[in-house]
Amino acid sequence: MEPRKETLELKRHYEKKNRSLLGDYLREELGLKVRIVYENPSAVVLVPFWAVWPFETLIIPRRKVGSLLQLRDEERRDLAEAIQVITATYDRLFDAPFPYSSGIHSAPTDGRSHPEWHMHMHFFPPLLRSATVKKFMVGYEMMAEPQRDITPEEAARRLREKLDVRNPKFETEDRR
Repeated sequence: MEPRKETLELKRHYEKKNRSLLGDYLREELGLKVRIVYENPSAVVLVPFWAVWPFETLIIPRRKVGSLLQLRDEERRDLAEAIQVITATYDRLFDAPFPYSSGIHSAPTDGRSHPEWHMHMHFFPPLLRSATVKKFMVGYEMMAEPQRDITPEEAARRLREKLDVRNPKFETEDRR
């Protein structure tokens, strides 16, 4: 259901403004800087203002592409680096292996053009305040509105504090 809702909103925005909704959102977040966790030349990791899960993040390519297949070589490396940075940061957050669910949302593969689509990746980590306290969607959250346990701005700040971009796993022959 979420990809369908995303598609409708992306299309509505594109038809109204002839621009990518996530591109516009990314420009706004880059201007504010409060929910940005990590950025490199091709990708940005941020805590979206609508985050429900504690430490939920989104990776958005700077250049609007519909799918992974449209990424240039450097953009693929930068996306891989952003994924590695956020997953390693999650592990450092509570000094424990940090579970998460993730998914890549890309343009529909129905053979039609989808200029409204801007590929992105979601991370939904279930941990709340420590490595032993998990968040569960139950009761009120399942029947009404999800409750935030931490603001997106606080989550981004705490994640930034745990960043270690000097990790040698990022080094490749062409970047040395």
